[in-house]
Amino acid sequence: MAHLRLGDEAPNFTAVTTEGEIDFHDWKKGSWAVFFSHPADFTPVCTTELGRTAALNSEFAKRGAKPIAISIDPIEDHKGWAPDIGEVGGTELNFPIIADPDHTVAELYDMIHPGAGDTSTVRSVFIIDTDNKIRLILTYPKSVGRNFDEIVRVVDALQATDANPIATPADWRPGDRVIVSPAMSTEDAKAKFSNVEEVKPYLRFADAP
Repeated sequence: MAHLRLGDEAPNFTAVTTEGEIDFHDWKKGSWAVFFSHPADFTPVCTTELGRTAALNSEFAKRGAKPIAISIDPIEDHKGWAPDIGEVGGTELNFPIIADPDHTVAELYDMIHPGAGDTSTVRSVFIIDTDNKIRLILTYPKSVGRNFDEIVRVVDALQATDANPIATPADWRPGDRVIVSPAMSTEDAKAKFSNVEEVKPYLRFADAP
């Protein structure tokens, strides 16, 4: 079992999906990936989550990101469940679901938590960048549906902070003011950013670049 941390390389794997067999790194080559597990097919919370992801797939695509889901159910169940996802969510399934009945991938990513009930996967999320580095890890219990708008927001924040020497404050959304990196002087910040405001010596806000 892997104990994955931020900055680690996302382990590669091959798997059968609703869109055919894939090599994970080849499948996502040049893209970000939002890799998330759900406990089981034909269950209520999971149906809403995958339906929401399908509805947001065009938003992920705008950001160069590809969603992919996994559970330990077999591929036949995934394919049988797909029409329900489209009916409930209003958008046909438009991203792959990995079948992992032997738990190989789930164990590789530590998605099965025995203390959480059974041998199904919990609600794990991994955001992985174009270099296959893990940039975010979230774990939700099986009873709590995830906020996929937040997952899109995190992709925005990661891409923004990669592009400039900034950080994002609490509740930040694209277009909001950003925090200047502590490694940059206020003088240099004023030369690079607009409307720099020093709230504290260590906290300087600026308009988003």
